Amino acid sequence: MKNIPHDYYLRFVDTSVYEDVLDFHSKGNFVFHKAFETRTGLHCLSEEYLKQLTGNELTLYPDMDLTTDLELSDEERGRWLYRNESCERFLPSSLDFSDVKKLMFPLLSRCRGTYKRGYPSGGALYPAEIFLCSLTKENSTWPGVGTILHLLPVSRKFEIMQLEVDVEKLKAALLSSPNDIGDPSLAIIYVAYMPKNLFKYRYRGYRMALMEIGSIYMLVELQAKSLGLACRLWSAYTDSMLCKVLGVNPALFFPMCVHFIGKQHEND
Repeated sequence: MKNIPHDYYLRFVDTSVYEDVLDFHSKGNFVFHKAFETRTGLHCLSEEYLKQLTGNELTLYPDMDLTTDLELSDEERGRWLYRNESCERFLPSSLDFSDVKKLMFPLLSRCRGTYKRGYPSGGALYPAEIFLCSLTKENSTWPGVGTILHLLPVSRKFEIMQLEVDVEKLKAALLSSPNDIGDPSLAIIYVAYMPKNLFKYRYRGYRMALMEIGSIYMLVELQAKSLGLACRLWSAYTDSMLCKVLGVNPALFFPMCVHFIGKQHEND
């Protein structure tokens, strides 16, 4: 079968395994909506404890001096591959579609005629699906205002989703958190299509999907850095709202994270 329909994989999935994974994944869903902003809370920790518990390192033997130095010369440091810091605030600007293509290039199959891509995948299942959304109305180089694109890495093409989305509704689904990060130009949405992963590795497939998406967004971060673009990973969205905008079934497609791309504000 040359082009397998996405729901074909459901024929090979253990129903009990799938229901367990869906139930576990749902436990990690948040609801971001103005109607609930004063009625819900994540924890009862004070700012003092949060400051103490975040951003630190885990020392297994804190009362023993069992360390050895890790230092590199300035010359060696210059050869590091590392991502830029997360963008605190984006400038309102459009992103040329040629740069969008370049962002996706590391994710494509290495050469035509092979399924191997620029990132590892357990059992070559590739359950991660990538959707791209322009967040600016005036982006004339994008293939249509309100058009959502789905990456086809082996075909080296974008599949045009058969729905038109109002940019403001898209922003409402993605940026409903009270955190103000400005105006990113592009949203890359990393989604795990679980039937494609669970039929072979069962519960462990969920872990492999997370590993794969982590590999993908780091490649995009490094590519964005080479293009002079700023990035910010984002999880402050509601799965069901996001799936509704994308036009996909939230029981089959699990949004794992959103990647905002754009120009960084000069004051940051």
